[in-house]
Amino acid sequence: MNEKTIIYNEFFNHVNESISNRTFAKLTLAKTIGKPELQNIYVRTITQDGVLKLSVTFKIYNEGLQEVEKIIKMEEMEAELTPYIANPFMSVLLFTTDADITMKINKKRNASIIEQPPTFKNADANLMEFLGK
Repeated sequence: MNEKTIIYNEFFNHVNESISNRTFAKLTLAKTIGKPELQNIYVRTITQDGVLKLSVTFKIYNEGLQEVEKIIKMEEMEAELTPYIANPFMSVLLFTTDADITMKINKKRNASIIEQPPTFKNADANLMEFLGK
């Protein structure tokens, strides 16, 4: 495994842990290179047929802002989001009630993870409802 893969895995482990320990607020892919049509990707939890899944919302700017939502299984998250990291998104932000964890990609496509104080005081409402508060 190369260093980039290790850092990506570490970051997605943080995401999965935050869901498991009820601190997950949301996940955002941001900071694009150039002016791609795809502006942001937002990830939140959703309950579908009694199963906790993820709502992945793609914000696309193409003659106006459009949103395309895709519902995926929890275990599909890393495979679904990884192709967008470093192309076009240079930052992936995990917001939890414990900390904001950001994976940044630099111009050489190297990844690093930084933690900052939390932005959100409350975890994702769907997650809390699903886990029975």
